[in-house]
Amino acid sequence: MVYFTPGPAQLYPTVAGHLQTALDKQIFSQSHRSQAFKDLYQRADVALRALFGLPDDYAIYFTGSATEIWERSLQSLTAQNTFHLVNGSFSKKYLDHAKWLGRNAQVAEVPFGQGFYAQDLQVPAGTELLAVTQNETSSGVCMPVTDLHTLRQAFPEPLLSVDMVSGAPYAAIDFSKIDMAFFSVQKGFGLPAGLGVWLVNERCRQKAATLEGRQYTGGHYSIAALQDQYQQFQTPCTPNVLGIYLLTHVVEDMLAKGIDVIRKETEAKAQQLYSFLEESEHFAPFVSEPAHRSPTVVVANVLDKPASEVITALKAKGLVVGSGYGAFKDKQIRIANFPAIYQEKIDILVNELGIL
Repeated sequence: MVYFTPGPAQLYPTVAGHLQTALDKQIFSQSHRSQAFKDLYQRADVALRALFGLPDDYAIYFTGSATEIWERSLQSLTAQNTFHLVNGSFSKKYLDHAKWLGRNAQVAEVPFGQGFYAQDLQVPAGTELLAVTQNETSSGVCMPVTDLHTLRQAFPEPLLSVDMVSGAPYAAIDFSKIDMAFFSVQKGFGLPAGLGVWLVNERCRQKAATLEGRQYTGGHYSIAALQDQYQQFQTPCTPNVLGIYLLTHVVEDMLAKGIDVIRKETEAKAQQLYSFLEESEHFAPFVSEPAHRSPTVVVANVLDKPASEVITALKAKGLVVGSGYGAFKDKQIRIANFPAIYQEKIDILVNELGIL
């Protein structure tokens, strides 16, 4: 089977070998207080910094999931006012977390499948955190990184938080122009679920320090606690040591290949998929604006049959695609275009879609 599902997704090709090595080295049993774990964390830190081009003031924290980071970021970095760009189910969940925590959560919202233009946005004065989902896994909409950078120029005061769960590692963000970003590993990194990665700059740590002790700021997994442990390359609680081990090695594999190569391959595969959808009589791109079409999660309308029939027919050929999200479950398919999906697999998928 080849998994074109947008998470959990196809495993990166080198994962099996790294997993066997981890078994041989008994990584599963390694103490998170040991020097071996500190060395692993430091190795992960070096690799992730290189992959993303992180400025020196960034710290890298590990959590259980990206979903957890919605809550931790709001607890640690806001006292009252947040502003959210909502154009799909996951950006709305970030907003919902803010409401559940009692924040004055304001929103700019566009219909499902549409994106934002940075020049059209107005962020309310007093906003502490501006929450942006760079790549909406539910709808296949992305925000070009140039628009992210424009937001910082236009609204320098709020902390700019970027959910890049299904955009990483493709999205070439200039991290000096945002304040934090986060992702989980079961999408673009082609790993089993169970690990979140939180990239946090000094502005965030300063803001968190002003709130420490004034309200509930995340307790054991507050930014203060995470930073204290990070300085020793440790974590407050026992982390997913195996997940960190696999992530470190996959990131090193990506660096050896070259992130620019990975991005060019992603763009070429995305172009092939969208060109097929535009020319097809049976499918069509869901996102109408080309500038907002995600290169990593391609969402297609199924025009003349239930999407479940397409999914079943492809699965019989060993190709597993995702269903549409929520209300679009039986009207759409979602196709992950992550680094683990090589060009020849896209060729096979396009060919099979063409004869359905």
